[in-house]
Order: sequence, then structure tokens, then C-alpha cells
Amino acid sequence: MIGNFFVEAEDGNARAGVLNTAHGSINTPAFMPVATQGSVKALDFTDLRSMGAHVVLSNTYHLMLRPGIDLIRDLGGLHKFIDWDGPILTDSGGFQTFSLGKLTKVTDAGVQFRSHIDGSLRFLSPEIVLEYQSSLGVDIAMVLDQCSEYGLGHAEIMEAMRRTHDWALRSRETHNNPDQLIFGIVQGGWDIALRKQSAEFLKSLDFDGYAIGGMSVGEPKSVMYETVSLMGQELPYSKPRYLMGVGSPEDLVESVYMGVDLFDCVLPTRVARNGSLMTLKGRINILNKQYSKSTGPIEESCDCYTCERFSVAYLHHLFKARELSAYRLASIHNLRFILKLMEDMRLAIKSNTLGLYREEFARNYHPTDESIRLVQKQKWSKRRQESS
Repeated sequence: MIGNFFVEAEDGNARAGVLNTAHGSINTPAFMPVATQGSVKALDFTDLRSMGAHVVLSNTYHLMLRPGIDLIRDLGGLHKFIDWDGPILTDSGGFQTFSLGKLTKVTDAGVQFRSHIDGSLRFLSPEIVLEYQSSLGVDIAMVLDQCSEYGLGHAEIMEAMRRTHDWALRSRETHNNPDQLIFGIVQGGWDIALRKQSAEFLKSLDFDGYAIGGMSVGEPKSVMYETVSLMGQELPYSKPRYLMGVGSPEDLVESVYMGVDLFDCVLPTRVARNGSLMTLKGRINILNKQYSKSTGPIEESCDCYTCERFSVAYLHHLFKARELSAYRLASIHNLRFILKLMEDMRLAIKSNTLGLYREEFARNYHPTDESIRLVQKQKWSKRRQESS
């Protein structure tokens, strides 16, 4: 049955479930590789299928600007256009318009903005966003929301949350596609009382699933974990919970432990293209000289295409020589690492050993220093705004 979310096993707040969609089932917890413009950078969908991906995420904002919603619809919808027969979730574009900064004007009616491609004036409303996602034929549509940047004042966060709620109500009243699920998005900044208020309001609209928005926008990890923990308790047990834009391995483990079911993030492929490869002990920089003569794989226990066929020394060479295949092989490894992480946690939940799994992971894994992570995040945000 489309839309039913079944919890197969529990371990504390964590759940192993199945979400049914028009294009197949999603075993949760699940990570969605990000195909923003209908493509995961450096990879094709054969790569994704072979590494065990079952659902991908695309972006309404980007597809609207290029190649255009009407063109994709006329060519048979997004599944046919990109040759992917599994479930697709599309982000509404709310975060993308938020990141445009001064090029965006937000009112209760919607979001007016200048295209980062050609400067043309565009407009998105809750109703238009759902119309676009219906035309794309995707399985899970996200409502339009207003993201609050970390550090905003209480009054500004309140206003963004109020507008998000108004847009959610309009979206619920507009949505009429029985083959498409619709997810609401909890906002409220880093204010726990507002987050709780937002969750309560959205629950009253009975969405098919609930996303936790406004995370990974510059806040300390402690703030994110506090919010995620609250949402694991406040959001409906019978509906999937989706933490948007979070993909660091340590954050995935903690968030699954707190009760989150779905994730997406560009981090695994973005850092891969910069030569940062994920292992169970933390990330390594393949460009470092120490890897120039390493004969083994990136990770002995990894079953990805890259680890099964190529040495670390070869990958080091490819990156040093700036060969394009370096980006593909590194991306394959990082995405498979994350997907395997989700598979292992699902098995741990089913065997009631997630607590032990979490402890062992934390004992061995050395995350990127938080101060470095925040600096990198600021640099990426600045580059995105400057390119807009």
C-alpha cells in the first residue's frame, strides 16, 4: 500500500522500517544520494544501483531552472528522464532560495528570486512547488518552507516558523496526487520550545512524513543533537522522520539512535572530489604522500567497486594526476561507505544491538574537528552565494 510506513523492529528510539512508494519500497534507516539536477556528480545510476542505493533526492528549484519542469514532464517524467526506476524524493527548493541571500525576497505569498543561471526573475509559492513536483512524477514531495539561519533573533525565527506553518497548511490543502507522498518540515531554529510547537502544528495536518529542517546551517553539533533528540520523541511514531542535509557518519549514527529514518547530504561526494575518503577510523586525505605506496584498499572491510579493485597508491596517483576517474572512484567509495553504514545499523536495530554498535563506532571513529567543519561550511556557503 502506497504511503504506509511499517516499523519492523525497534531498539530504544531507533526503528528499522519500510516505507512504501509508487516506485518501490525504501528500507529504513536509509540515506538518499543527492542527484540535485537529476545526476549524482561523477556517477551514473548504474553505479548507484550496484552500491545498494534504493532512493535518490533531486531538487525542484534546480530542475525548474534547467532543463525546465515542462520539458521533463513532456519527456515522460523525472524517472524516465534520468533512467531511475526506484523512489525519488524532491526537495522543494526552499533551502536553495534561502541560500541566495540578497537575490531573494520572501513574503507570505511565496519566494521571489533571481535565477543564479541567467538572472531572470522567478517565483515559487507552496502551490507552485507542489504543482511542479506532481509534474515531475516523483514519489515524495517536500513542502515549501522558510529556513532560519543559525544566529537569527527570536522574532525572526518566529516569523519564519509562522510562514512555514502557513505554507504547510496551504500545501496540505493543495496536494491532490494519490500516488505521491507529501512531507511537512519542522522549523523553529535552535529554540526547543519553538521546535516543539512546530512539530505539534505539523502533526495536526497529518502529513505522510515529517522532515527536520534548518539543521546543518552553521549550528554546533550539540544544538543539532538536542533538536534531533526532541524530534525523535515528538514526531509521530507511525510516520517516517527525515533529517535534511545531514551526512557525516557520526551524525548519522547518533541520529538513527535518536529515531531518525531518512537522510540526505552532498557531503560524501563533495569531500570525495576533494580527495577525502571515509573509513571506520575517520576521513583520510588521499593526496597525502604517505599513501603514494600503499598497496591495500581504502578500507579492508569495504565491499565497494573501488576497494575491491584498486589500491590506495593508484587512487593517490589519479588525484595527483588530476584524472577524472579519481572523482568517480572516490565518490563510489564514500557513498557505499555511507550506505553500508545504514545497512549495518538496520541489522543492529533488528538484533537489538544498536547501542553496542554505536559505542564501538564512537570508540574507533575520529570525526573532523568541529571548528574545521564550521569553517568549511562557511566557505561552501560563501562560494554558493558568490556564484549566485
